[in-house]
Amino acid sequence: MPIVRVEPAGVEFDVPAGESVAEAAWRLGYIWPTKCYGQAECMVCFAKVVDGELGCVPPDDEELFQMRTRLPKRLRGPLVRLACRLRVTGPGVVLEKKGVSAPE
Repeated sequence: MPIVRVEPAGVEFDVPAGESVAEAAWRLGYIWPTKCYGQAECMVCFAKVVDGELGCVPPDDEELFQMRTRLPKRLRGPLVRLACRLRVTGPGVVLEKKGVSAPE
């Protein structure tokens, strides 16, 4: 099962097949900022892939459309993803996302 590291919090957690990064974080009790809880509408969950891009499933048409129409241009980039849609298949994925914190 792939392990994802999130900076700057320095936390790591498993992401099972079929589950998004945000879903895995929420299931494990991590705080991952959101307003729509996985509907790909609020854009609050966006994260930047800083390492391990090949271990990420490419974005689907819905994710690309939502980011293109809802995410401000200054925040867009080829490695910016919605964590509520980001699925991982391989090791070494490191994300940058402010506001993530471990369970208490």
